Formats: sequence, C-alpha cells, structure tokens
Amino acid sequence: MSASLRPSPISATVDFDAQGVQHGFLKLPISVDESAWGAVMIPITVIANGEGPTALLTGGNHGDEYEGITSLLKLASTLQAKDVRGRVIIVPMMNTPAAEAGKRTSPLDGGNLNRSFPGDPNGGVTSQIADYFTRVLVPMCDVALDLHSGGRTLDIVPFAAAHRLDDLAQESASLAGAVAFGAPYAMMMFELDATKLYDTAVESQGKTFVTTELGGGGTSTPQSLALTERGVRNFLIHYGLMAGEIEKPTEPMIYVDMPDASCYVQSEHSGLLELMVSLGAMVKEGEVLARVYDMSRTGAAPVEYRAQRDGVLIARRFPAKVGMGDTIAVVAEVVESLERDQVS
Repeated sequence: MSASLRPSPISATVDFDAQGVQHGFLKLPISVDESAWGAVMIPITVIANGEGPTALLTGGNHGDEYEGITSLLKLASTLQAKDVRGRVIIVPMMNTPAAEAGKRTSPLDGGNLNRSFPGDPNGGVTSQIADYFTRVLVPMCDVALDLHSGGRTLDIVPFAAAHRLDDLAQESASLAGAVAFGAPYAMMMFELDATKLYDTAVESQGKTFVTTELGGGGTSTPQSLALTERGVRNFLIHYGLMAGEIEKPTEPMIYVDMPDASCYVQSEHSGLLELMVSLGAMVKEGEVLARVYDMSRTGAAPVEYRAQRDGVLIARRFPAKVGMGDTIAVVAEVVESLERDQVS
C-alpha cells in the first residue's frame, strides 16, 4: 500500500512491546444510530516472554466459523507467559461485528473481511480492520495462523493448508507448519481468487502463513475443538514459541492437492440438493456427486453434477437448499507428498 496513507484510525489498549500477559482491545471509532461516538471493540491478547519469534493467531475472519473463535478465546484465557518463548498475539475475532451477529459478513457495512485486504484506512469498518492487520499487526509477526472452518454454508474435512508461492523457501516453511498442525489432512490449497485474501496480505510480506478449514455447519463439536486446540499448540511448538513435543494424529495424515479450479463444483441451478457422496469419500472423475431437484414443479428430472477429477470429497454444501453459483462440492487430489518436486 502507499506510504502516503494516513495512520490507521484503530488504536490498541495493549503495549505490544511489554512482557507478560495483556488483555485489551483494538478500538475502531464508529458513529451509528445506537452510539454517536462509539467504537468497535476487537478483543486482543498479547503474551510475551523474552526473545523469540512472534506468532499472530487469528480466528473469526468470518463470524460464523466457531472452531477458531472458541479455541483462541480459550487459549487467551489459559496461556501463561512462562509457557511462551517470544511473543504470541491472539485475535480470536478479527471481524468482531460479524462474530457478534453470528454472520459471515459484518452487519455494519456488509463487508467480508477475507475479501477486503489490503484494506483502506479511509474505507468502511471492514476495510479499516483489514488495513490495521496489513500495516500494523502482520509486520510484527514472523509466523501467522488463521483458523477457518466452513461456517453455516459448508462442511469441510479438517485440514491445515499452505499455498504455492514464488518464494520456494517461504512455501516450504508454510507447508511444514501445515503438516505440523496435525489435522487429518494437509493441503496445498488453490483459491478461486486470492487477490484480496488475508492469506495474500500476509504472504506478500514474506511471512510464514498457515490456514485451516476445521469443520463447519455454523457450529463446533468436542472433536473439532480438541483438534483445533491441539493444532494451535503444535503450531506454536513447531515454530519455537512453546516447548514440548508435537502431537501427531492417530491415523496417517492424508496429503491433498488442489491444482486448479476444476476442484470446485458449482451449481448452475437453484433447488434442493441431494449429495450422493459422503464427506471424505474417494470419488472418480465422472462420478455423480450430487443432484439438484427443481422445487417449482413435480415430474422434472434432477440435474446431476459430476466430479471433474479423481480424488477425495473435501468439502460439501451444508444447507440442502442451493442457489445458482453456490459451491456444491470440492474434490482434491490425493498425493504422496506436497513438496514441490514430489507432488504426484
């Protein structure tokens, strides 16, 4: 972003350079019907102990993805300075207005935070939050973990992921963190449009970045929270911010690659969705994944949607009602390794 941009209007009530444990807020001034001189209060915790790397842990980039939000709220309440080597910055709800509303996007301006980077200090609330992360928080960190799940509209097998990057050393460091997270799946992820993602804002600054998808349906379970909490701890151990041994999954990890947009199956019809394949099942190219039934009349044959490649069904639409353009299913290729020269 241009160096001529004004400073962020967001102020922090924590001292990022202080040692110990601090709980506070990122305060973004707003003026709305209910509060003429108000502020969006984004909770933040900073835990620092001596020299070492800085990890930026985030959840609630989308407000209806609860595995990350809940896990980081718990971590912020329990992690002690003596357990940390360096500094851990925890923001459980990046898009706090969306999280408070239980929605993917902000009720204040309709903004999807993860489509708003690098942001603008003169923009709306969501754009201002993105700008603060881009210009203030991300430059502080060495490694970043952004916890996502499927929210209300998707159900996704639990995975940690990295992206293909021009900098091979940066890609390798991120992939190692995704594997160390210890989810049942590790993925090299293909984004349909990465330009305005938080992921891209972090990676463009040369930082090591890991993202996740850890369930969905607009809820969490004991299993998904246990997996998320274990993964966050593994992440901190892997990058040297905590002592201890990485806890590996009980079953062999499955490596999956998303080489291109053909992994995504999107609906060209509106109607009622019938999934023909269970999440996590192996599929063959041409296999029927789903049928969409016309709800406006009886006697009409359903439209069939087929897999465009061999692989595993890693994501599915959660609500049965589907509209044109909705992603019905995502199929990723199972590979032996995700290292650049070993993907098969």
